[in-house]
Amino acid sequence: MASSYSSDLEASASEICRIGRSLFDRGYVHATAGNISVRLSNGNTLITPTDACLGDLEPETLALIAPDGTQLAGERASKTLVLHRAIYAAQLQARCIIHTHSTHLVALSLGGVWRDDDVLPPITPYYAMKVGHVPLIPYRRPGDPEVAILVAQAAARAAERGHRIHAVLLERLGPVVWHSSPRAASATLEELEETAKLWLLTQRSPAPLSQEQLTELRQHSAGLW
Repeated sequence: MASSYSSDLEASASEICRIGRSLFDRGYVHATAGNISVRLSNGNTLITPTDACLGDLEPETLALIAPDGTQLAGERASKTLVLHRAIYAAQLQARCIIHTHSTHLVALSLGGVWRDDDVLPPITPYYAMKVGHVPLIPYRRPGDPEVAILVAQAAARAAERGHRIHAVLLERLGPVVWHSSPRAASATLEELEETAKLWLLTQRSPAPLSQEQLTELRQHSAGLW
């Protein structure tokens, strides 16, 4: 069991560093903005340190957090740890969380989203299939523990409407995305940011996919809209 956990810890640390570098190199994060965490097989959480550059992470510096919130190893955990822990507690399928200050999504929150419960319309099939509904979370300062409460409330409202969400958009701060693996979380984040870019580049003019088109997608894929 110990060997299995050690392998999980090592692989997860490597994956966090790989994704951090990839996001940084492609401009999804900049400077010391953003954070990444992974929930390990024994319930511990591995999270990037506070004020760390995601493009220059080292496995040994990542903060290892016990289920009760105690830090076990690494440098001081990101100030968004409270939010990450709350998402893992509420989203049992989530194994990875990524938060970035992606340019087009922050710009979207500054210029006005499509709707508060859906920051973007389903203008492409892959957005409808891979991202789904993304609510807006009103501005709070970075690290404010109230954000965790607001995200939980948004997820609960979505569930009442029969929607399973994988992301929220923090006003003025950017997206928070969670999924069953680091690769899935990264792919969802990228699709979300690229759709925001398309929406802004086309001056918010494209019509959403029709209900008939969305129904067809659900019938032929695991559509989230």
